[in-house]
Amino acid sequence: MKKLINGVDGIVSEMLDGMTAAFPQYVRRLDGLEVLVRASGPSPKVALVSGGGSGHEPSHGGFVGRGMLDGAVAGAVFTSPTPDQVFEAVKAVNGGKGVLLVIKNYTGDVMNFEMAADLARDEGIEVEQVIVADDVAVENSTWTTGRRGIAGTVFVHKIAGAAAEAGLGLADVKRVAEKVIANVRSMGMAVNACTVPAAGKPSFDLKDDEVEIGIGIHGEPGTHREKISPVNDIADKLLTKILAEGIYNAGDEVAVMVNGMGGTPLMELFVANKHVNDVLKAKGIKVVKTLVGNYMTSLDMEGFSVTLLKVDDELVKFLNAPADTPAFVQF
Repeated sequence: MKKLINGVDGIVSEMLDGMTAAFPQYVRRLDGLEVLVRASGPSPKVALVSGGGSGHEPSHGGFVGRGMLDGAVAGAVFTSPTPDQVFEAVKAVNGGKGVLLVIKNYTGDVMNFEMAADLARDEGIEVEQVIVADDVAVENSTWTTGRRGIAGTVFVHKIAGAAAEAGLGLADVKRVAEKVIANVRSMGMAVNACTVPAAGKPSFDLKDDEVEIGIGIHGEPGTHREKISPVNDIADKLLTKILAEGIYNAGDEVAVMVNGMGGTPLMELFVANKHVNDVLKAKGIKVVKTLVGNYMTSLDMEGFSVTLLKVDDELVKFLNAPADTPAFVQF
């Protein structure tokens, strides 16, 4: 295993310190905690907190800033943050208008974020939560009951964050987030697995001529493996499963995300995106926004995921609203 690290135990803490050193205008770290919050401090609006295990960078700390998150909590690699860390994040970002927790559907995340919400409510902080479950690959997995939350979570951060920035109340910000969740679907694949530093070996083995279809973001193997084929064919497999949900039809408008898993060249992501856009155009589905790049990764995994979000006027407005964070800047 080759990793550019000083040691396994200090990775997350050193990463967070490195982020704050690079982006002091955006984020600061809470003392003694694996928590990043806006450098400007809390403001009198609904605050958004998200997070999860580390290894998904730029999620989640890279999306702390104007128009997106107010706080991000980082667990150990692929491990849920503890309830007390989430609780401290909620307290730090609360500006008096309530806090929305954006949770990916993994058993540990849901349990620990819900415990933190209860602690916050005991202190008089109004807290609501939404759970993202956009992965169409599997219904249940080792990590979840129900579908997993993956790259579609970034659309929730962006759109709910813009709604909060616009001054909507907690109930309405939650409503907007739930509208995104109801209309977003994703599926991913891998050419090579990731290597968790503490494990020291790939999370699964692929032959040189194999790919894994339906992977998760914690290095989980997919639904099946098959011989590698042109990327257009692979993208078709992902899109076919997503479109089978029946919520994307001719005449609809969608946002598209072609998300790198951490080790995939942008060249290859753009090639995949060309085909995704061609397929949607042929089906009469209008693409109104496209994101291509690393948004929700899995360490050094080589592969990509496709996310579709059906939008209406409200969601488009918030999707296109300004944002200014370390990993997402839009004017």
